[in-house]
Amino acid sequence: MTNKVESYQYQAEIKKVLDVVIHSIYTNKDIFIRELISNAADALEKFRHISLTEKDIIEKDLSLNIKIELNKKAKTFTISDTGIGMTKDELIENLGTVAHSGSKEFLEKLAENKENAAKLIGQFGLGFYSAFMVSQKVRVISRSYKKNSKGYIWTSDGMNNYTISQEEGIKRGTRIVVDLKKEYEKYAEEDNVKNIIKEYSNFVSSPIFIDEKRINTVQAIWVKNPNEVKDKEYNEFYKFLTNSPSEPFYHLHTSSDAPIQMKTILFFPKENMEIFGFNRMEPGINLYCNKILIESKVKEILPDYLRFVKGVVDSEDLPLNISRETLQDNLIISKIKKFLTKRVISFLNDNAQKDEKKYLDFWKAFASFIKEGINSDFENREKLAKLLRFETSKTKENELTSFDEYLKRAKKDQKEIYFLSGKNRQEIENSPYLETFIASDIEVIYLYEAIDDFTMSALSNYDKKELSSADKSDIKVPKKESEKKESEKSIENFEKLTKWMEKLFEKDLEKVVLSDRLVNSPAIIVNPDDKMTTNMQKILKDAKGDVFPTGKKILEINPEHTLIKKISKLVDSKKDEKLIIQIAEQIYDNALFNAGMDLDKSKMVKRMNDILEQALKSK
Repeated sequence: MTNKVESYQYQAEIKKVLDVVIHSIYTNKDIFIRELISNAADALEKFRHISLTEKDIIEKDLSLNIKIELNKKAKTFTISDTGIGMTKDELIENLGTVAHSGSKEFLEKLAENKENAAKLIGQFGLGFYSAFMVSQKVRVISRSYKKNSKGYIWTSDGMNNYTISQEEGIKRGTRIVVDLKKEYEKYAEEDNVKNIIKEYSNFVSSPIFIDEKRINTVQAIWVKNPNEVKDKEYNEFYKFLTNSPSEPFYHLHTSSDAPIQMKTILFFPKENMEIFGFNRMEPGINLYCNKILIESKVKEILPDYLRFVKGVVDSEDLPLNISRETLQDNLIISKIKKFLTKRVISFLNDNAQKDEKKYLDFWKAFASFIKEGINSDFENREKLAKLLRFETSKTKENELTSFDEYLKRAKKDQKEIYFLSGKNRQEIENSPYLETFIASDIEVIYLYEAIDDFTMSALSNYDKKELSSADKSDIKVPKKESEKKESEKSIENFEKLTKWMEKLFEKDLEKVVLSDRLVNSPAIIVNPDDKMTTNMQKILKDAKGDVFPTGKKILEINPEHTLIKKISKLVDSKKDEKLIIQIAEQIYDNALFNAGMDLDKSKMVKRMNDILEQALKSK
């Protein structure tokens, strides 16, 4: 038995709102399915609460679920829920007047600021109207849970009016039938709809069926108590989330009520795909609100250097626009970012303490990301520094140590932490810059990556100890008193040589000085700019070419080396001037070579041959 159909005209202001909602908000038409499922899930959740407190409820034993029926022939998409349903007045209030009391206010605000239309619309809860993007007509068939309630059909094309009629035989809940436009018939195809649900609505608590087959079988484990979730569940969820065949390295399951209410599961993968030459990783955090996907791969949730972290963040505090595609309040996202960043760093530090061996495996895969963070994240720089690991002059090859362990071994009066850069361990250990530290039994950190010098520069100190490159000009390694007196004598003996070499290399060198750090080598090049290591300058010059000026250097010569002593005597005697110049040039080029700096190799080889030829003449 069907009652008469009553027709209602949309007010002029409501038509304007509908036009904005239907044509201006959603960039992705798939979103309408998410919105309708979200509304259905809300209706079911409300019924669960009501059923606990109220007795006069119709059809109390109906199972709570969401059903989707697809009819390609009739070109319809139908979604049903067994939730609270709506009365006639509620149909008019919720669907017929579009944000009812707020619609006029919305239009006034929209007139003031059209650029923020999406943000303004988000305040009015209009997700249902996204169905009109893809439909010729929408029918809402509903019956309230209240005793003696009747069933009604609400119908509209989203243009000028809507109708309501009473209908017998309607069960509790709401059924929405979307008559699809020709260009959107794909929304009647099962595979397509199934994929959309898995992307956006897979974790809705209530079961979702398509033509009697359940779709959402994976649980939203992030809303559970961590003590109730087994490792197997975490691993399975990670594989589902990332399509990875392997298990995660770590997982972090946490919740917070302040400053933001949220539940989170973060995963740390085993593979760093960037190492293997793949493209830069995309952010891996999906943002949910009450288990409904808001946005995937959200770059604002964690800083860029933590882009390798995968997972889910679910917060009820998020103020969303109607399409859920843009977050209204960046302040809230900033708070989430700040909280999670600190939590991730703390989590990694805790795990490094609990199981250093396992952490080192993680470090070998993701070290570059942590270093990147030190270069970019001033606020968390000190805590990130605790995660750094290195080889040193007192560790074996492939054996790594931390700053804290280094300081435990340091001499009591040591005020600096020393480091030296090179392509590999062998190159560094053959470096003349290391000689004085080995002789003085002072540990030096070995750096092999281009980013390391920049990381040390950004960090500048650790635990009130200055980070110093072993090739900087003013290194002061503790000396014995007898060594100091001997050094003072040498300055007078070699003053003529240093002045002569300064004049010879005046275009390239700032000055020539006697070194108190060299043991076996005759000379080294040092950088007068202690803010930038020689290696860092080399990297920047390689990247920018001649545009990047490296400036003049300092040449340190070893007064205890036989070669320096002999050339000093030759300078004093003013004999064999050509040979003296060639030897001095060779000493200088050798120092440049050891520093990894540019030099004319062909000229160097020719000079070496000349020196050898002259050396053999005396035989």
